[in-house]
Amino acid sequence: MNSSSLRSNVWLRSSITRRSGEDAKMNPFDTAIQDFLTHTAMTCGVLNHPIRVIADLYTFKGLVLVPVLWWIWFKPSQRGEWEREMVVATIASGLLALAVFRLIARYLPFRMRPMFNPDLHFNFPSGGLDPAVLPAWSSFPSDHAMLWISVAMGIFLVRRGVGVLALLYTAIVILLPRVYLGWHYPTDILAGAAIGVIITWSMTRDPIRTRFSAPILGWMQRFPGPFYAVMFALCFELVTQFNELLILGRSLVQG
Repeated sequence: MNSSSLRSNVWLRSSITRRSGEDAKMNPFDTAIQDFLTHTAMTCGVLNHPIRVIADLYTFKGLVLVPVLWWIWFKPSQRGEWEREMVVATIASGLLALAVFRLIARYLPFRMRPMFNPDLHFNFPSGGLDPAVLPAWSSFPSDHAMLWISVAMGIFLVRRGVGVLALLYTAIVILLPRVYLGWHYPTDILAGAAIGVIITWSMTRDPIRTRFSAPILGWMQRFPGPFYAVMFALCFELVTQFNELLILGRSLVQG
């Protein structure tokens, strides 16, 4: 482990110890769900490793939902221009959701992740996961819920049938494992999902959507090559939630 990683790990462990008393109590809703899930994890241990893999890989998150947006973009349709506006608004909603999460996590009271709180006395199946793996962001709200429910909601507003599947996929495959592994409380997920829905619903309203999507579609018509290159890079970063850029930024700041 290099010196900067060691400093980050020591700082995070000290922060966890300092804040543990603040988060010892859970509401009955969170307690009931996480008690059930940890009991399931103990009795069905064969599920633990696959769930850890699914929760950790980008393949099972954005790499499923973002291609659906590309399918909507290129699929022939009588409402093609409106659908492309909605795709642009959905991507913008996802970016806005990540930005809003950073602000919320920075300024709201810190909430420790369940797996790091020794006072909860739950045995989460996150064995071997070092605290340095997860950034020192507050558990509340879930950034994954904000981002991917935002994207799934955009799909739902364009294609109801596919959108229902996208929402179910997000809830079951992306979000539920994060509660199962103790990375989030259920209320973290619900709050993040609610914020994601509100952001996408707002960004896709006609007065807002047309104001910023029309210039972007005009740019596509004039410069298709640069447009699709930027869109590809932007979608890639959305899938990875800008993780490598954040790591790079932290490395530069820490020296």
